[in-house]
Amino acid sequence: MTAVLAFRFTAWGSPPALTEVADPSPADGEVLVRVLAAGACHSDLHVVDAAPGAFGFTPPFTLGHEIAGEVVPTGDRVAVYGPWGCGECVRCRSGMDNYCDRRGALGWAGVGLGRDGGMASHVLVPERYLVPIGDLPATQAAPLTDAGLTPYHAIAPLRDRLGPGSAVAVIGIGGLGHLAVQILRAVTPARVFAVDVREAALELAVGAEFTTLVRPDTSSVLRTANGGTGFDAVLDFVGNESSLALGSAILRAAGELVIVGSGGGRLGKGGLPAGARVSLPFWGTRAELGEVVALAREGWLRVAVEEFPLPAAAEAFTRLRAGGVRGRAVLVPE
Repeated sequence: MTAVLAFRFTAWGSPPALTEVADPSPADGEVLVRVLAAGACHSDLHVVDAAPGAFGFTPPFTLGHEIAGEVVPTGDRVAVYGPWGCGECVRCRSGMDNYCDRRGALGWAGVGLGRDGGMASHVLVPERYLVPIGDLPATQAAPLTDAGLTPYHAIAPLRDRLGPGSAVAVIGIGGLGHLAVQILRAVTPARVFAVDVREAALELAVGAEFTTLVRPDTSSVLRTANGGTGFDAVLDFVGNESSLALGSAILRAAGELVIVGSGGGRLGKGGLPAGARVSLPFWGTRAELGEVVALAREGWLRVAVEEFPLPAAAEAFTRLRAGGVRGRAVLVPE
């Protein structure tokens, strides 16, 4: 049996490492995908840093939940939908595996998250989770499966409310936030404002009408730039105490605060305006991934990517942990 390299999380408390594994062979309902690109994100760091039992799954497994590749042996170019549910409940049958009704009973799992993922030369995937990408470069397609799909899913319920003259603030212009700005410009006429603590991150906010660094008077600066009015929606891709406080301070009455980031913050009591809504979207649906890929193929979305060869996966994780990746880190198997 052929052995191949994979970047694997082998035990709680131990850093992931390159190791040899058997080349996988598909079972019924599965296909073998030759990996062309696999994204790395902060979710991977949350997993390897977690306490045992925090996620309902256990190592060992190969990391990598953002995947694009070629089906073996047909050569069909595909992206892999990441949140794998039970496949049987109403949500899963309708393509909403991200909200699987049995996830609590079965434990949280997905490709690269409890099950072998794409940081290897090949990965096994249930056929229903494949989305065609056509001629879209694999290094662009792979990050779209999370960094593109997650903000698209967060924005989708807002589209009817974000008409002409509306305004949206995006807090955190990282791997997901920079794509949120582009998605908002592609699917809504809303004015887009971008906020981050780093100047380099704001450079990725392509299409934003106004950008600003976080500072003591950021809420006043943003309201002034928006004509003295709060924002119809705030998308928070950080989710810590300070970002939630800022989002609450700039939200318009009857606006929506969308919390995507997992920074561990809590909303202060009485901090939201009258009629405000709070949503906690998670990942996205299979159909939405197809829509995200279509936007990218039409030229609406461009992921800022830093490429690393698979043997440099540990370096990519170190850079990611230090906040030194511009946009999205993508591993490319040799």
